[in-house]
Amino acid sequence: MSDSLHIICPACDGVNRVPRARLGADPKCGHCHRPLFSGTPAALDEARFTRFLSRDELLLLVDFWAPWCAPCRAMAPAFESAARALEPAFRLAKVNTEEAQGLGARLGIRSIPTLALFRGGAEVARSAGAMDARSIVAWARQHG
Repeated sequence: MSDSLHIICPACDGVNRVPRARLGADPKCGHCHRPLFSGTPAALDEARFTRFLSRDELLLLVDFWAPWCAPCRAMAPAFESAARALEPAFRLAKVNTEEAQGLGARLGIRSIPTLALFRGGAEVARSAGAMDARSIVAWARQHG
């Protein structure tokens, strides 16, 4: 196991190499100098999702949602709270399935909200339905 990880900057999409021991020390992007972890889920379109999935070595927890979905909107603050609790061990992201319909179809997203956890580019767990922050954190840690 390497002593450093490749981490994508959520602000500029630059690839950063960060020593594991420094993950909790508020690392900054070597390209744009913004924090690599902000406690806020990254908004991903299809291209950014592919980049994060293939290049970022953190566990990737994705909330597939849509703006018209009331349970999705209700879960949004809980997912943001979970980001603050799970970073820097996990990267949390949101994918709007209305804007990324091809991605939703490719991944077989049949209902929203759906949480999917990815490790090493492969999906390892999925859960459909809204959750509170504590449940999101527990579910992610259980499957991560």
